[in-house]
Amino acid sequence: MADKAANAYRTISEAGKETGLPAHVLRFWESKFSQLRPVKRAGGRRLYRPQDISLILGLKHLLYEEGFTIKGAQKYVKDHGVAHLIEQMAHGEGPTLAPVSDAGEPVVDEAGESPLFEAPATHAQSPVLSDDIAARLITKLTAAKAALDAVRKPSSG
Repeated sequence: MADKAANAYRTISEAGKETGLPAHVLRFWESKFSQLRPVKRAGGRRLYRPQDISLILGLKHLLYEEGFTIKGAQKYVKDHGVAHLIEQMAHGEGPTLAPVSDAGEPVVDEAGESPLFEAPATHAQSPVLSDDIAARLITKLTAAKAALDAVRKPSSG
């Protein structure tokens, strides 16, 4: 089969091949991202426009490469818009994930780096907590476990 023109609509299997995603993921993302709405023909057959493919690639970047959650990616698209995400992807400037304060400002130390996370090398690697944050988290979890254990112990009497 010859390659389709850049502006041609794609079936779900063609969109999956072009984006490297299985069809079930594309259908799931349609349920989570209201901006992703392929044209549906009679019988529910999906046809993806070029802008749908671009959006899928942008969402894939956010979720798989930058480590965004579904909610985080939804917020990003809502705050910045589909056009912004597609434009960034077209220029090879994918959005980046950085911790922010309650005021929405980036959280950085004196050296200008994030004190909470080290950037993951790949999407398969989770962000790494700093030693200070990890120690505080362990202390809180230990106290919570002790409180739960105290509640669970049968009372004598």
